[in-house]
Amino acid sequence: MSRRDLFPRRLDIAHGCIEMTHGGGGRAMAQLIEELFLTAFDNEWLRTQDDCAQFAIPASRLVMATDSHVVSPLFFPGGDIGCLSVHGTINDVAMAGARPLYLAASFILEEGFPLADLKRIVESMAQAARQAGVAIVTGDTKVVERGKGDGVFITTTGIGIVAAGVTISASRAQPGDAILLSGAIGEHGMAVLSQRENLSFDTPIQSDTAALHELVAAMVTAVPDIHCLRDPTRGGLATALNEIAQQAGVGMRLQEAAIPLREPVRALGEFLGLDPLYIANEGKLLAICPAAAADKLLAAMRDHPLGQEAAIIGQVVADDHHFVEMKTVFGGSRLVDWLSGEQLPRIC
Repeated sequence: MSRRDLFPRRLDIAHGCIEMTHGGGGRAMAQLIEELFLTAFDNEWLRTQDDCAQFAIPASRLVMATDSHVVSPLFFPGGDIGCLSVHGTINDVAMAGARPLYLAASFILEEGFPLADLKRIVESMAQAARQAGVAIVTGDTKVVERGKGDGVFITTTGIGIVAAGVTISASRAQPGDAILLSGAIGEHGMAVLSQRENLSFDTPIQSDTAALHELVAAMVTAVPDIHCLRDPTRGGLATALNEIAQQAGVGMRLQEAAIPLREPVRALGEFLGLDPLYIANEGKLLAICPAAAADKLLAAMRDHPLGQEAAIIGQVVADDHHFVEMKTVFGGSRLVDWLSGEQLPRIC
């Protein structure tokens, strides 16, 4: 049977919507996969159209990460759920010092979701993956009844490899280490929130969503003995630091004046009563390294386009309570506690 016989009419991308048959395993699902997903993600592994991907792995230590994305709205200043789902998993793999190789992508689609919006999301994923040099090699699609989902949910799983001699883990943070941050905080969460609430500003806030693996590679080349890397996504900088402090059994001392923060984010935070320390980021990372290597690592970060605003923001200290404390710009001190509750739901 020829392709023309199997699919006598092409998908109506401009006006069509997801139907239950698109998840039913039959002709309609095959057409959706071929005309939308395979066309956008095209590579040698997908072309086999098997239910799995087979690929060779260099002799090295593997890293694997998975992440689900339920952001609302689906499109926001600086990005969308598509590129976010690629960047998020690439970054989780990269935080182990790994080079990401392959991604798997799983879609849960709601009946009635516009095909034009799905095409826009899939093409955004494809572009983000190509720019990162990572192939989307396998995936899955399911459709739920109208009203049982929220347009589209995407889960991505990534695999990468770590070079010999590189061991990066939150458990390696130790008293005396320096804490570095790659750039200004709070931009992703505030961009999503401003779109959600129809807020506009003279200087628009753009999401910082980006793949960080090339920045990480430059950092590891400069300082192979980085102790810890973490991307401060949900819960923001404050939550990421508290997580590390608990895992390593240490405390943290921060300098508020050293933390990069753009004025629109600060102003919106004050207006809404939100602390930027707890707002999600999708293109920033924390690094913890021996104090003697901090200046060298900082220079390597600033040499990369995604780390030009990098700063040393504090140090790791001995503390049986594992507190994160911050010296404020007014000279006082405050406890930077865990995020309590859900400050901004559906942010990534």
